[in-house]
Amino acid sequence: MGLLLVEDDAAIVENLSSFLQLEGFAVRCAYGQKQAIACLDNWSFDLALVDLSLPDGDGFQVCARAKTKGVPVIFLTAAADEASVVTGLDMGADDYIAKPFRPKELTSRIRSVLRRAGKSLSVQTLGDLSVDTVTAQVTKGGVELSLSALEYRLLLTFLNHRGELLTRDRLLDELWELGGDYVNDNTLTVYIKRLREKIEPDPQAPALIRTVRGKGYVLET
Repeated sequence: MGLLLVEDDAAIVENLSSFLQLEGFAVRCAYGQKQAIACLDNWSFDLALVDLSLPDGDGFQVCARAKTKGVPVIFLTAAADEASVVTGLDMGADDYIAKPFRPKELTSRIRSVLRRAGKSLSVQTLGDLSVDTVTAQVTKGGVELSLSALEYRLLLTFLNHRGELLTRDRLLDELWELGGDYVNDNTLTVYIKRLREKIEPDPQAPALIRTVRGKGYVLET
C-alpha cells in the first residue's frame, strides 16, 4: 500500500515513515503543500496522511486535490479547535488524529479507512505467518494451514486490529457481523484455542494472540 505523508517536521517524518514501512506500507514524503500536490499529480497513492499546518499553506488544499484523485485522507493535526476538524471532514477527509498520537493507533485508523475505501491489503504478514485475503490462503513458514471458516474470520479480525485490545464482546460482535452466524462466548473460547494451536510457535505460551486478563486479547505486532 502506498502512503503519502505530508508533514513539515523532519523528526516526525523520519520516525513515522520508518515505523509505517515496518508495518508494511510504502511511504513517500512531502514537506509542504506544493510538493504534496505535485506528488498527487505524478504518483498513485492508496491513502494520504496530511498535516493541517504546512509552511506554504494548509492541508485543506492537499485534501481537496487528493479527493479528486480518489485518495482517502487522514488529517494529522495539532489544532484542537473544533472548527478545523469540522472543515476538514466537510471537505471529504476520511478521519483525523490529533498530535501527539500513538503510532499503533494511527496504523489501526489507517487500516480502518483503507477497509472502508475497499483498499485492504491483499496479503498480510505476521512473523512467518502470511494471509492472502484474496485467495483466503494462510501459510506458516511457507506451509499452508487448514483453517475453518470461523478460525479464518477470527484471524482476520485480529490482523485488522493488530496491536489493539479486543474485548470478548468486541470479538463476538465482529465475528457475527463478518459471518452472519451467531457466535457465543463458549464457542469463542474454543476457536481462540484452536487458532492458537495452528499459528502459535508454542500454543501453551501464546506469543501472538496475548491474553490480557480480565479485559480481552491483543494480537502482538
